[in-house]
Amino acid sequence: MADKQISLPAKLINGGIAGLIGVTCVFPIDLAKTRLQNQQNGARLYTSMSDCLIKTIRSEGYFGMYRGAAVNLTLVTPEKAIKLAANDFFRHHLSKDGKLTLFKEMLAGCGAGTCQVIVTTPMEMLKIQLQDAGRLEITTALFQLLLMLKIQNKLMPETVAAGTVETKSPTAMQLTRDLLREKGIAGLYKGLGATLLRDVPFSIIYFPLFANLNNLGKRGIDGPAPFYVSFLSGCLAGSTAAVAVNPVDVIKTRLQSLNRGSTEDTYSGVTDCIRKIMRNEGPSAFLKGAYCRALVIAPLFGIAQVVYFLGVGEFILSFLPKKDN
Repeated sequence: MADKQISLPAKLINGGIAGLIGVTCVFPIDLAKTRLQNQQNGARLYTSMSDCLIKTIRSEGYFGMYRGAAVNLTLVTPEKAIKLAANDFFRHHLSKDGKLTLFKEMLAGCGAGTCQVIVTTPMEMLKIQLQDAGRLEITTALFQLLLMLKIQNKLMPETVAAGTVETKSPTAMQLTRDLLREKGIAGLYKGLGATLLRDVPFSIIYFPLFANLNNLGKRGIDGPAPFYVSFLSGCLAGSTAAVAVNPVDVIKTRLQSLNRGSTEDTYSGVTDCIRKIMRNEGPSAFLKGAYCRALVIAPLFGIAQVVYFLGVGEFILSFLPKKDN
């Protein structure tokens, strides 16, 4: 049986609503994931997700956990809409010639992952700078404090100046303007290769796994799966795919971070990043934030699939006046 066909406007509405609800619920965990992935051995401020969130609330307040949320909430609608609609489009066309095999499902996921990076890359680029700003501020403040304690009253004028520089968190608009002015549109697409390496395998794993798990809970051959089956299938498929591609997500996060602490490594590309992480932090560094990422992606895609399969978009469109033929 071919997949249920939904109109493009309904797909876009479903994807957008699912993204807005999901991001609002899990954004603090996503912030913790970014900060855990970005900290290197020389500057470990956080020991776990809970430690990161507690310290963030203490130093930046409750809304500090939502740094960068405006960027995500603005761009997650087209990002999720493109991802879900593209997968549905490719599945529909690949199933025209017969049964939708596992390979064709993976091919459809590959197409969806490739399409979404148009929005995902600049969204992640801006979000990471805003999310990591608090960690960098704390790192800078600690460095200044240690410097002042070390040299105490023997400070030279130039050292005082260097040790008392205040850091100010940038806004999304400031970051966008600076990147466009200095590097053009390419500045917003820094880390595009790493984003493709993360999102394409993620979609190849996620969409076929979700479809097959969801089919297990269908009522009869042609009946739809209950909403709770869609939710659990989305959670399980999302968390599995998230953990599988987490090493690439660590690389992407490091490459897209523009500002670093004075003792932290910089990277010229994917291979340079892999080499330095392996040499300085070991293989376990590629699993940094994996637990957080699974906790972010599981409900995010669970909610997305419930909204999609409940037909929220179709319900909203039903209130619009229909054109007479």
